[in-house]
Amino acid sequence: MTVRPLALRPAAAVRTSTTRRALLAGSVGNLVEWYEFGVYGCLATVIAANFFRYEGSSGAEALVAAYASFALAFFFRPVGAVLFGRLGDRVGRRPTLIVVVGLMTLATVMIGLLPTRAAIGAAAPWLLTLLRVLQGLSAGGEFGGAVALMTEYAPVGRRGLYGAWQSFTVALGLLTGAGTAAALASALPADALHAWGWRIPFLLALPLGAVALWLRTALAEPPPPQQPAAPADAPAVRPRELARAVVLGIGRVMGWSAAGYTFLVVLPSYLQATLGASLREALLATALANAGFAASILPAGALSDRIGRRPVMLGGALGVVLLALPLLRLLQSPGASPWSRAGAVLLAGALVGLMAGPGPAMLAEMFPRRVRCTGLGLAYSLANAVFSGCAGLVITALIARTGDSSVPAYYAAGACALSCFALLGLRGRDHEEPLR
Repeated sequence: MTVRPLALRPAAAVRTSTTRRALLAGSVGNLVEWYEFGVYGCLATVIAANFFRYEGSSGAEALVAAYASFALAFFFRPVGAVLFGRLGDRVGRRPTLIVVVGLMTLATVMIGLLPTRAAIGAAAPWLLTLLRVLQGLSAGGEFGGAVALMTEYAPVGRRGLYGAWQSFTVALGLLTGAGTAAALASALPADALHAWGWRIPFLLALPLGAVALWLRTALAEPPPPQQPAAPADAPAVRPRELARAVVLGIGRVMGWSAAGYTFLVVLPSYLQATLGASLREALLATALANAGFAASILPAGALSDRIGRRPVMLGGALGVVLLALPLLRLLQSPGASPWSRAGAVLLAGALVGLMAGPGPAMLAEMFPRRVRCTGLGLAYSLANAVFSGCAGLVITALIARTGDSSVPAYYAAGACALSCFALLGLRGRDHEEPLR
């Protein structure tokens, strides 16, 4: 009677260990990727002054140019999603994830070593933009491969929680980037930060990327537990069906993309350029917003395993629609207390987390295994290219043209309102069905 349980324990232990390693290997690359994006967003004003400002130009013009470079990288993410997604679907998740994290680490470290415009002239912004393009290609391949890996290895009934780790490490990356930038702004004089201190966060990507590479090279790629490979005679996915699913996926995550970048990345430069906050105050507010984002992601993913993806994601999107403008008005109010402002940015981040927690699993459930990396990566990267990558550029330009400081709230709320309609089409029991 005791022989059978003893015989099963080693296999169960191996499977648990493999599942945890897959979760960690899939997550750590996201942390490296979004750490860099967080650093770039938080130090956008410094980067603009060093690379995009020339004699006779204004700080606002340089900031718009910096965000244009930021947006351009996002438009290369769909290219990376197709390129590396096809590789992940045909060759395997593991080799693809090794390549993309290596490319991201290399490009990020090179930014930290790049000469400024004062040193090499007009070549500096072009070289920075080229490195941002490489980062965009890498980021496009990262999401599809990582989410496919984590959700395919997820135990029954925990796909939402496992997929939420992708978003959670995004939050950790943004929070680490914002925290690093805030620490440097506090520790260094402003002149030192602008002269050389801004390079430190980019160079720190090297040890982070080395850890990610080590974890991914050590990961085997057997058929995921409880998710057997598709049979050889499974029908091919028609291009029209794939395109329809990608468009629907874009609609379901556009609110997450727009609100996430508005509240978590664009906030520092908005507070400085529009509300007159200091760099330290802006970075502290961003760190608090990212803390609220991180705190809600895993609970939201776990809750979606119990009640479904639709109610949780709709709750987050509707929350942004209703509260974006009141929360921004609170930040704009001269008489608001520091505690109320801290609560506003924490709540804004938490609302984004309600969408980001179930989001990866929701996308994975929309595509069959043989096109999962490509499909979910393309939907996510296109949504991010349009609604995230352009967020800083659109918001900064509209504020400059209209003089309306409430533009960020309108942008986030409008995208989430449209996303609500796409989310209504989610079936209530998709989270209980096995992956195709």
